[in-house]
Amino acid sequence: MTERWLARLAFVTIAAAGVLVLAAAGIRGSLALLITGAAGVAIGLAAAWWFLTHHGVLRWLAGAVVVLAPLTVAVLFARANLVWVVVLFGLLWAGAVAAGRRALTTDASEPDEYESPPPRKPYLIMNPRSGGGKVERFHLAERARTLGAEVYVLDGPAVDVADVARRAVRDGADLLGVAGGDGTQALVAGIAAEHGLPFLVISAGTRNHFALDLGLDREDPSTCLDALSDGVEMRIDLGSIGGRTFVNNASFGAYAEIVQSSAYRDDKIGTALEMLPAVLTEDRPLRLTTEQGTLTGPQAVLVSNNPYASGTGRRSSLDRGVLGVLAVTVRGAVDAANLISAGGRARSVATREVTEAVIDADVAELPVGVDGEALVLPTPVRCTIRPGALRVRVPRHRPGVPPARPDLDWARLRRLALNGGGPSAG
Repeated sequence: MTERWLARLAFVTIAAAGVLVLAAAGIRGSLALLITGAAGVAIGLAAAWWFLTHHGVLRWLAGAVVVLAPLTVAVLFARANLVWVVVLFGLLWAGAVAAGRRALTTDASEPDEYESPPPRKPYLIMNPRSGGGKVERFHLAERARTLGAEVYVLDGPAVDVADVARRAVRDGADLLGVAGGDGTQALVAGIAAEHGLPFLVISAGTRNHFALDLGLDREDPSTCLDALSDGVEMRIDLGSIGGRTFVNNASFGAYAEIVQSSAYRDDKIGTALEMLPAVLTEDRPLRLTTEQGTLTGPQAVLVSNNPYASGTGRRSSLDRGVLGVLAVTVRGAVDAANLISAGGRARSVATREVTEAVIDADVAELPVGVDGEALVLPTPVRCTIRPGALRVRVPRHRPGVPPARPDLDWARLRRLALNGGGPSAG
């Protein structure tokens, strides 16, 4: 019932915004207002595309247009004494969007929990450099040892984390855990799954996407250690790419090529701006093949361990037994504008839910970003899902998975407002 009234509120607010414009500017003035605003948006988006796809003077001229286009529109509105109309219209529209999204929001679905005895010989691998030094800042090694865990602190980039984890298993470890980034999490998770051992995620990385989707506390990683003494287990899926495990995603094309650059870690923005023109305008050789057919020519492909909620960086579930696939093809400013305005529902975005995805190209090797790590893999690259492959031990008391913000599907919202169907309707 609440969802129905929120949907109705969204449409009422939009209607109020329309009435405001008509009442304040009149029919003729409203038309001029819309044309001026639309022209400013179109010119700004076209200029933004030129900025991303060109170098040198053309790039900076386009950048100047990106800044000047909205300023010019603002000046024209000010001269017509319509700035207050635009501001109030924007507030009403933002309110409508917020109400609509809230009406369509569904609660996240965490995997089923089950009781299991605490580990007798837990083994934790900690990266002291990850997350800006969270291991030391939160005294994770000391706290873990107090709880009876053996802790291995990585002392250099040349350490073979997988070999460390395998040695721990041979020495009798009955739980493996990682305090570090998602790339390290994935390596050790694969070994835990291989031996049927529970895995402990400690949110000591920079972004902790995996921890977020498990419902763990990303602000205080020390709370993850509570699972050693008072925890429950869940079964979740793992992704596999070329025999390597991934917990989040594997990216191909534009992003993967940029992160391969040796300059990317030191200057992310500068490196991206330098490489984007070639990445966005060259004819991409990627081919994506799934059980639903073959798509040729996408500029970027993202394959994830369970689908991301549209328009977000979060997964509402990790145990559906499917890969999420997203392929983006942008051929010009029109496609770019459509992608910005429509997000995951843009015509330049193809989405799939599959059990296998093969990415191929007319080259021997492809750059791939796997859980944030830059790799080069031989083509074709095969991605599969391993349902229920990993036992994850989590604290009994944890924040939980927050609901993902949905795309604003106006057709679905209209059905909800008129018919009162639940958020899953349509």
